[in-house]
Amino acid sequence: MTEKVSTLEVRQKLGDILNRVALRHDQFIIERKGKPLAAMVPVEQFEQMQRAARLHLLRVLDDQPGTLSQEEADQLADEAKHRTRKSKRK
Repeated sequence: MTEKVSTLEVRQKLGDILNRVALRHDQFIIERKGKPLAAMVPVEQFEQMQRAARLHLLRVLDDQPGTLSQEEADQLADEAKHRTRKSKRK
């Protein structure tokens, strides 16, 4: 379950929120003035998201023709990271 909470609520109820995330696997979107700032998710889910992002990047790199230089690979990785961040903000 994903629930929206304000930064003030997080300050007041941090212990409860952390317990809900860790024990019940609840998810929270933390907002300030109605705008999303951050997400609080269980560590296991965060690690799964990181693995999925790495696997996706490896697939993209495998689909590229020829061999990439380290600079080209770094640029592709940076571009993928920025695209992911931009799409999450919308």
